[in-house]
Amino acid sequence: MEKSKVYFTREVTEDNVVRLFKELNKNLNGKVAVKVHSGERGNQNYLKPLFMKPMIDYVNGTVVECNTAYDGARDTTEKHKELMEEHEWSKYFNVDIMDEDGDITLEIPNGKVIKKNYVGKNIQNYDSMLVLSHFKGHPMGGYGGALKQLSIGIASSKGKRYIHCAGAENGSYEDMFHTDQIKFLESMADAASSVVNYFDGSIAYINVMCNMSVDCDCCSVAEDPCMSDIGILASLDPVALDKACIDLVEKSDDPGKEKLLERINSRKGTHTIEAAEKLGIGTTEYELIEI
Repeated sequence: MEKSKVYFTREVTEDNVVRLFKELNKNLNGKVAVKVHSGERGNQNYLKPLFMKPMIDYVNGTVVECNTAYDGARDTTEKHKELMEEHEWSKYFNVDIMDEDGDITLEIPNGKVIKKNYVGKNIQNYDSMLVLSHFKGHPMGGYGGALKQLSIGIASSKGKRYIHCAGAENGSYEDMFHTDQIKFLESMADAASSVVNYFDGSIAYINVMCNMSVDCDCCSVAEDPCMSDIGILASLDPVALDKACIDLVEKSDDPGKEKLLERINSRKGTHTIEAAEKLGIGTTEYELIEI
C-alpha cells in the first residue's frame, strides 16, 4: 500500500481547518454529516462551535452526534438536545442526534472481535461525512482521534455498550468497564471499519491537536491540558491521521508529553491503529506534508 498523505499546519485557527480540508481536494457530495464531539456538561476542553463554524459552513454540513451509554448530560435524546443548545451547537447549525429513533446494523464480515455495529439510524440520511476530531487522551481508549469518532462516536447508545463489551449482546453497564482491553480496542477498530465501508470513499478526516488533556471531552470533570498545542492535521486515511498525531506527540519537546503518552501507552491505545490497519481501512505509512 502506498503512503497516505497527511496535511499538517502548526497554527490552530478556524481558517486553517478549512485550508487543510481544501488540500485534500475532496468533494463531499450530497447531504454532509459532520461528526463532532458535543462536549459533556462541565468539560472545558472540547472544541467549541464557533471554532468549527467556518469548516461546517464550508461543506454546508449537519452536525451529528449519538447518545452515550453512561449516565450524564447526553444519555437521552432529550438531554442531549438540551446540551446541544447549552453549548450553542444548535445556535449555529442544524443538529441531528442520529439514534433519536433507534439504530441500524452495519455488518462487519471480517471483524476481528465484532461482526456487526449498531449505529444511529439517521446515518442513512447522509451521502458523505466529515469527521472533525479533537485529538486528546482518553480514560479507556488511551487516546481519542478519528478512529474513536468513527467507532464509539457514530455508534448508537446501544452500539457504544456493544463495542465496550466486545460484542456481548447483554453486556451490563458495569461490564463496559471490565472488558478485556485488547478486545475492546479491536472492537473499536472493527466498528470504525464498518463506517468507513458504509461511506465508501465519501468521507474525510480532520484532527485538531489542541487542549490536549489526558481526559476525553466526554469527562464532565477533566484534567486541564498537559502539553502545548501542536496543530491541525487532515487526511483521507483515518489510520494514517491518528498515527501521525501519535508520532507528533512522541517527537514533541514539550515535557508534558510524558503524561499524555503514559495515558496512551498504559491503555495500549495504539493497538486500535494497528487493528484498523489490519482491517484494510488505512495504513500507518504516511507522508506528512506541512502547510
